[in-house]
Formats: sequence, structure tokens, C-alpha cells
Amino acid sequence: MSAPAVPGQEAAASGTDSAVGPTNAVEEAVHAALATVDDPEIRRPITELGMVRSAVLAEDGTVRVELLLTVAGCPLRDKLRTDITAAVSAVPGVTGVTIDFGVMSPEQRQALQARLRGGGASQEPVIPFAQPGSRTRVYAVASGKGGVGKSSVTVNLAAALAAKGLSVGVVDADIYGHSVPRMLGVDGRPTRVEDMIMPPQAHGVKVISIGMFTDGNAAVVWRGPMLHRALQQFLADVYWGDLDVLLLDLPPGTGDVAISLAQLLPNAEILVVTTPQTAAAEVAERAGGIALQTHQRLVGVVENMSWLDLPDGSRMEVFGSGGGAMVAESLTRVIGAQVPLLGQVPLDTRVREAGDAGDPVVLAAPEAPAAKALNAVADRLAVRRESLLGKPLGLRPSGR
Repeated sequence: MSAPAVPGQEAAASGTDSAVGPTNAVEEAVHAALATVDDPEIRRPITELGMVRSAVLAEDGTVRVELLLTVAGCPLRDKLRTDITAAVSAVPGVTGVTIDFGVMSPEQRQALQARLRGGGASQEPVIPFAQPGSRTRVYAVASGKGGVGKSSVTVNLAAALAAKGLSVGVVDADIYGHSVPRMLGVDGRPTRVEDMIMPPQAHGVKVISIGMFTDGNAAVVWRGPMLHRALQQFLADVYWGDLDVLLLDLPPGTGDVAISLAQLLPNAEILVVTTPQTAAAEVAERAGGIALQTHQRLVGVVENMSWLDLPDGSRMEVFGSGGGAMVAESLTRVIGAQVPLLGQVPLDTRVREAGDAGDPVVLAAPEAPAAKALNAVADRLAVRRESLLGKPLGLRPSGR
């Protein structure tokens, strides 16, 4: 004779409110063990998501779990099997675990989508980070020109913040020059639940990029309206969960994506990346200056490739010096509010090597000077906003 299903799961799967409670301590422990298993993509308990259709304890101590996947080709099926088996096998009295995989019906997926979005299944997607009361800190990483290491800075800051225990997401908003997935070691594709997208993760960072939706290394040839729609979908259709920090890797310059960002996320704070070179610094000022027109806050400047440490202990300033300080001082004058130089990151071949390997240098070689500098910048950004998010600050020149 078999025992009843784990309480609440048959009800969650069928949409009813009825449930049969556990009849003994082992069944209660099995239910508790299943509640400790998180869906690898959504990062919430599988019991809470209605994925456990039943969990039946037989007289010989074996447990048969019927699990409903969001999609038939779920790429994390093996991960779920391993986690469930480990959790349930640890329950005293359980002698074995078998798992049968099923697939949610369209109605069940709609119910899951509504549960995750906190509203009705037909609710229009909204950008959670733009809502009043959002506590997610949004940083848009910008540069005046390409080749200054903006994506490297973004990826390493994301990895460093996640390593500090924060919940972090990255939007690769550089539609034409997307490179974030490779640099973070993400090779999976997003999973769709109805019209909601589950972003892949690496190093504790959730990532979305247009490169996940194109074949191979195909070029993206889009004009402004398409770029705006893509950015909007990345922000509204992706299930990000409760993030502490969202980083956006913007394309260089002050074009369509920067304008769309200001419209979609007026609360985003701009982080400008430059090199010490005077010409690069002058261009970077323009990227920061867009905040004057959009009334967004400039959180600071990061100077990348500041110098090269030589074996004899001296430094070679390959790209000159002073560019970061010059940009910070100039933007402070223009904006009328303090724009600090957050850090100077030295040249280090390990940054490039780690990025090519998909293992950010802050994790792969934390003792490297560049990693230490990037971690120091992350320390200054690791502050969760309490009350200002969702409210444009309206910064304007002082007029003096």
C-alpha cells in the first residue's frame, strides 16, 4: 500500500485547493526535503512553484517523485534529478528515490507565470526595476568609444558583487558587439515559460544577451526601434527575481540604446569607463554628459588600463595618465554634483585570459592587481538602494 502524495503538490498542479496531509513522520520529512530543492533557473523551491505533482512513499521505503518540468526539453533536468535524489535520500527511513518527469500543461505554465509575476496570468509585463519601491540598484556601464574594456569591467564587477553574496543580473545591451556570455562562461540558452524568459546563470550571475537568440556568431543588423524593443524585452520579459544589483553593458557612445535606457530605466545610474588617454577621456565625457539631458545620476568613473606593472616594480603608463581623473573632474563641473573616480585598473594579461576562458579575473586570480582594483570598485557599488530607486533625481547644472 502506498502513502498519499506530498501535501499541496497535487493541488498546485491541478489548480485546486484540496490536499491530503502526510500520514507519518517520514512523509513529512520527505515533503520538507523537497521544499529545500530550488529550481536551478528560478531559484525558488520546486514545491512552491507547483512542480512536484506527487511524492509517494512505498512500504519498502522507496519514494517515487513525479516532477513537472516547465518545458519538455528542460536543460537542467539532470541537475533537478541530482538535487532531488540527494535531498530525499537523506531522509531517515527512505531506501531509494525514483523520479518521473512530466511537463506542465499550458494552464499550469500560465499559473506559474502569474505566480512569479505576482499578478494575473494575463497581466502585461512591466519592468520591475522602474517601479516605485524597487530596491534593485541599476548601473549602466557606459563608454564614449569602444576598446576601453567596458565589458571586462562589467563582467568582473558582476562576478565580484555576486561573490559578496548579492543577487546580481547582467543585461548585455551592446546588441551589435555582445560579448558578455563568453566572458562569463555562459553557453546555455534561455528557457521560456509562456512569454516569460528564464535567464541562464554563471558564477551566481543571471545573464541575458541577444547572442543567446542568434545562430552562431551571426551579426545583428537592427535600427533604433528594434534596439528599443530588444532592451525592453530584456528588462520586462525576463524573470530576474529579487535582484540586489542589475548591471547593463551599454554599447559605446550616446546612441539609440542609451536613449532607450533613459526612457525605460530613468532611475539607472551611469558608470563611465575610460582609459588614461586624453583622446579617450574627452570622448568618455560625452558618454557621461548624457546624464545631464536624461537627469540620471552619475555614480562615478572607472579608469581601465591605467598602467602596466613591470618585473622590476616600476610602472609603464602605456596609454598616458590622468584620463580618469580628468573625466571625473569635468563631469563634476558639468553635472553640478560630485562624480568620483571609483578606481584605476592596471593592465594585466590575466584579465584577457580569464575573460576568454569565461572565468572572470576577480574569481580566477583574485590576488592580481587588476582583480584587487575591480573588487575595490565593487565594494563601493555594493549598496542596496532603499528609497530613491524608481525616482529620477533631476540633476541639473548649478548655473554658477
